[in-house]
Amino acid sequence: MRFVDEYRDPAAARALVARITELAGDGHYKFMEVCGGHTHTIYRHGIEHLLPTSVELVHGPGCPVCVIPMGRIDDAISVAQAPGVIFTSFGDMMRVPGSRGSLLGAKAQGADVRIVYSPLDALRVAVDNPEQPVVFFAVGFETTSPSTAATVLKARQDGVMNFSVFSNHVTIVPPIKAILDSPDLRLDGFIGPGHVSTVVGQRPYRFVPDEYGKPLVTAGFEPLDILQAIQMLLTQISEGRCCVENQYTRCVSEGGNPRALAILDEVFEVRPQFEWRGLGFIPESALKLRPEFANWDAELRFEVPGVRVADPKACQCGEVLKGAIKPWECKVFGTACTPETPIGTCMVSSEGACAAYYNFGRLHREVAVTMGGPR
Repeated sequence: MRFVDEYRDPAAARALVARITELAGDGHYKFMEVCGGHTHTIYRHGIEHLLPTSVELVHGPGCPVCVIPMGRIDDAISVAQAPGVIFTSFGDMMRVPGSRGSLLGAKAQGADVRIVYSPLDALRVAVDNPEQPVVFFAVGFETTSPSTAATVLKARQDGVMNFSVFSNHVTIVPPIKAILDSPDLRLDGFIGPGHVSTVVGQRPYRFVPDEYGKPLVTAGFEPLDILQAIQMLLTQISEGRCCVENQYTRCVSEGGNPRALAILDEVFEVRPQFEWRGLGFIPESALKLRPEFANWDAELRFEVPGVRVADPKACQCGEVLKGAIKPWECKVFGTACTPETPIGTCMVSSEGACAAYYNFGRLHREVAVTMGGPR
């Protein structure tokens, strides 16, 4: 295939759905798509309505904005409000609520908070404002952390000493393991994250079949990618196999991106533990700058409160991120919590499951009730 339309071909989709229906038979299979990008593809293109009732998709913690706990947002606001600081952030972090409001609210109150499109943009702000400290709010899985690492190396090379990084980079394997260790969630397999896998490759996921006996298929982000990944999962199960397979071969290799992995290892080290929204503290699940880069580490250069903050009682983002409930089962979904007035992170991010349901699936609750249960 060469053109995007080929990945959305109706005849090919019908053929895959027919094969999925045949493989699923009278059983019931629950697969988790780890990546928020997959969730949006599923609901933008109505894939859940194409699948037989015997196949259920649940949403995982693969949205990097959604998993940041409220306490880290409060820490970011505290740094942004420090005297003279220029605080830079990706746009989807601006409205994420903490206990003291959001970065957008801090900007309205006078803090110098600026939206950037890459960490190099933030470094450029630092070069243009040499008398002011410039902080970059680094968020994301292994997909975005190499660009942060490369920017830190560039800052050291060019001697830009007024630039620093507030690192909230997380890694994909520990939360998958935490979900598999959860006693209240039964899964039959995983649709593996495509973007992260372009960096880390396929090898890190081998523990899923080896230790837990669950298949995993890394998938791309077009409708036929998702359908083919589901068909590959069901084929493994029907043939009695259990392994890691790669549907996204046009972008993902077995060993990932060696250069990106080398840069990550040079700049970052693993934190002993890190708090995830909905999953609590997970050991060795996030990255911080190595000691030799202390001059560019915002957590060392600024006073960061580091206080743990509980999520609002009405918000059930944690349960959504674990796949325990669907977004419309949250009491405030679509009423008090909307993209315009978000209570939780899953409604803010462009990859959040709640935002996907709200933007593309307003009738899902009625469909689920009609069919006698959630899909």
